[in-house]
Amino acid sequence: MSRIRHLISLSLLMFTLQVNAQVPVDLSSFNPKSGAKATVSRHLLHVSWPAGEGRTGKLVFDLNSKGALFQSMQINTAGAVNEVARQLDPAFLLTTGKRDLISQNGWNIFFDKTNKLPRELFHVRVTRKKASVHSDGTRTVVKIGAAQAGPFSGDIEVTLYHGSPLFNVAAVMATQIDSTAILYDAGLVSKNNPWDRIAWSDTDNKLQSTPAVADSFVNVAVKYRTIIGENEKGSLAVFPAPHQYFYPLDEAFNLKFTWYGNNYRKWAKGFGLGIRQDPMGDNRWVPWFNAPPNTQQRLNFFCLLDAGKAGAALEAVKQFTRGDAYLPLPGYKTMSSHFHNENVMHRILAGKPLPDNPDFMQVFRSTGIDIVHLAEFHYTAHPKGPDDKRLLELKTLHDMCKRFSSDKFLLLPGEEPNEFYGGHWLSFFPKPVYWIMSRKPDAPFVETDPKYGKVYRIGNKEEMLKLLELENGLAWTAHPRTKGSTGYPDKYRQEDFFTSDHFFGAAWKAMPADLSIDRLGLRVLDLLDDMANWGHKKHVLAEADLFTINPQNEMYAHLNVNYLQLDTLPQYENGWQSVLDAMKQGKFFVSTGEVLLPSFTVNGKKTGETLSLGADGKATIAIDVKWTFPLNHATIISGDGKEVYKERISLHETKAFGGQQFTFNVDLRNRKWVRVEVWDAAVNGAFTQPVWIE
Repeated sequence: MSRIRHLISLSLLMFTLQVNAQVPVDLSSFNPKSGAKATVSRHLLHVSWPAGEGRTGKLVFDLNSKGALFQSMQINTAGAVNEVARQLDPAFLLTTGKRDLISQNGWNIFFDKTNKLPRELFHVRVTRKKASVHSDGTRTVVKIGAAQAGPFSGDIEVTLYHGSPLFNVAAVMATQIDSTAILYDAGLVSKNNPWDRIAWSDTDNKLQSTPAVADSFVNVAVKYRTIIGENEKGSLAVFPAPHQYFYPLDEAFNLKFTWYGNNYRKWAKGFGLGIRQDPMGDNRWVPWFNAPPNTQQRLNFFCLLDAGKAGAALEAVKQFTRGDAYLPLPGYKTMSSHFHNENVMHRILAGKPLPDNPDFMQVFRSTGIDIVHLAEFHYTAHPKGPDDKRLLELKTLHDMCKRFSSDKFLLLPGEEPNEFYGGHWLSFFPKPVYWIMSRKPDAPFVETDPKYGKVYRIGNKEEMLKLLELENGLAWTAHPRTKGSTGYPDKYRQEDFFTSDHFFGAAWKAMPADLSIDRLGLRVLDLLDDMANWGHKKHVLAEADLFTINPQNEMYAHLNVNYLQLDTLPQYENGWQSVLDAMKQGKFFVSTGEVLLPSFTVNGKKTGETLSLGADGKATIAIDVKWTFPLNHATIISGDGKEVYKERISLHETKAFGGQQFTFNVDLRNRKWVRVEVWDAAVNGAFTQPVWIE
């Protein structure tokens, strides 16, 4: 009997030792000369980093599974310890559903209704069996393992960005199950609420706050995608990657992407705050995120520590997106394209006159966009006539654009005709043009109307190309290889209209979405490379492809912009040929807004120009970059007419808010073109058009 008691006591002792055993922490890849510090004291891992402006950020991790993972979050200055929060756990709620990979175009599908299919919700659970700290340029990465959520497994990664009080919290996870679509909600929760107040900017751009007490949780529609916890020691702002977190939709409705309160969705136990996605989206086509098998999906959010009040923390967060606006650059004008406002049909011709400052103009002015190219009459009007209706609709569109254009802003007419060529495409003329998308055999191709002047009637693709040539217009594939352009422009790549100089190329949007990829919109970036290898000097323009435009929407997340090389805006009355010329010549770069490329040359040649190389193929690429989030990488992409070559260059030595010229010596032997992309830590980016090589 005594032997049995002895064995039981020994077993209990061994169990207790295992429970309280120190979790192994691997510091072999940590560089103590990096400016960060990492120490282990029993079950606590202390990691601090230089946070800029004389500040030090500090996180204390509790590796004992009984305590909250973040024992303490601090922003310290001059010896003053400001504990902004304590006893917090990261909370990740993973929603999984089924992607349709059969009916349309595989992982590029947009017309999917994942929200209407069965789904499962999993809480990401962390067992804290191991930990590591490693240095990577100007960032320190803490990894805690392991993490599990249903069929997904991986680790928790916390990335600290030197020079800023910014850090990222991620559950990096993969599944082996095919055709999986996902969403995730995330945030920080505590059994002992560390905050006095919760604050945010409402959609009218006014700071709001409320006492940090709640019996349940609240979903909040905010501006700048940010929710903030505040106490007497400072503030902690939580926000997502500004573009990557928002899966593509045709609308930019604000679906209350933040939350705070108690017992979030009955899964995140305790009081917390964070970010969220509405599984139903806008109740139309809701594709969610792709999660192909064995891809490392980064379910992540950003945090920013501030020793001040919530308002100061919000202002600091806003700097990362420049207040959700596009920075003016000397020698450039910003242009955004593909907006189905439908004001002509739904308002003006419906007897609802537009005010002097309509919603869509408020949005465009606030974002710093100089030129807006519309895509009106999207299945709402009379493109094929009768003539009187079609011509009145065009006249109303032209008059509206003239009314809202000025010496500082251009609203330019455009359509998504979707006739003659196949798939969906956009048209753009350098002045008002009247044309009807049908022609009877006995009707003239062009005639002079006493009221509208020159009027064209188009009956086929040959006549459409002739119109573009006569009026010096451009056409391009909208949302290529997906939606209504599935299979295009590939299907007509040999057609005369496509090989013409008047077929510009295609348009780029971050669609579909995949959280394992640190570039956005590969569907179109790959097409840009393919078109260059086809031997055509085509280009890719950023497109928004949105319908409702109002200040209450989450517009910035779904916007992108083209920086056109223009010194001045043309006057609407004189036409806007210079805008089309800059596009046609490739004199522009595309950006989500945070990363800018004011200058890009290859041996002195700029985008759209042609370069002659020596026999050795040596070239020097020089690129000026401005950025907000710390940069992640640059990629030099080139092709030889058959293959595409990518050289990825780490930019992990960069800190937040910088500007620098980077020079790369490359071998471009046998290449026919080259271009560059730059992406940051939040997967915001910019890319150039090609330089052609003889």
